[in-house]
Amino acid sequence: MAEGTILLTGASGFVGPHVVAALTGAGWRLRLALRRPVPVPAGVETVKIGDLAQPLDWSEALRGVDHVVHMAGLAHAGPGLDEALYQRINTQATLELAQAAVTAGVRRFVYLSSIKALSGAFDGPPLTEDAAPAPDDAYGRSKLAAEQGLAALALDWVALRPVLIYGPGVKANMAALLKLAKLPLPLPLGGLQAPRSLLAVENLAEAIRFALTPACPPRRSYIVADPEPVSVAGMLTALRSGLGRGSGLLPVPEGWLRLAARLAGREETFLKLAGSLVARPEGLLSAGWRPPVETGAALARLAGSARAG
Repeated sequence: MAEGTILLTGASGFVGPHVVAALTGAGWRLRLALRRPVPVPAGVETVKIGDLAQPLDWSEALRGVDHVVHMAGLAHAGPGLDEALYQRINTQATLELAQAAVTAGVRRFVYLSSIKALSGAFDGPPLTEDAAPAPDDAYGRSKLAAEQGLAALALDWVALRPVLIYGPGVKANMAALLKLAKLPLPLPLGGLQAPRSLLAVENLAEAIRFALTPACPPRRSYIVADPEPVSVAGMLTALRSGLGRGSGLLPVPEGWLRLAARLAGREETFLKLAGSLVARPEGLLSAGWRPPVETGAALARLAGSARAG
């Protein structure tokens, strides 16, 4: 069992409760840095912080802390947000906390980055950790800049680059796919067979726990994904299995669907749904990370929990 105290930021979001459970289950003492009060498990400390858009004094929050897990930040919200805001919250605030961690003698700093720091492309070759980063939007650039800033500090840091995360309470694209799966009619999406990398929230929580251990080599960035990619058709099949139904997918060719999307002016949306994006988590797997859940079972459980709710 682990011993020591972790300062955890961003614990009030979708991922947070899973990470709290994984770390407390491994024996860590937790101190959650929160902007507003939220219910926390017994034995978990909290400390109030201000808005990351402004410089903060982290000294009291870091007192007696052995490690930091920094998950707070400005989420990927698509075009329209000021790039300077991404840089302030995702880059500068991260580096301010990291520098304060150096001063406080923190042993390891785990940063929740994003696959967008490596690439935002669809339908390209599989992403690997030795590829040159080429982020294509403000969010990805801000995450990469934070990683580069961490590399310049005298600190044992680990940056985790998760792909699309799914699990109970998920929103955005995966929530939309779950809505499709719930429709009581056949779907013309059986031809969408391009592989996509996903990440179960339980597997991300285990990756964060693993990143705090000596087995995980520091001062580098890691892709985090379920080991085996899955197609949109496979996702819908697993989700409908969790709903107690057959797949009900009609094998309409992908080319026809793409043409229809283009004619409707929705080709970009279609590409985000159907395009291939495979990312290989080779570094973590080689170091000994073992994801606790399998993709198909986790998707089925997600749909089952949604039905129960």
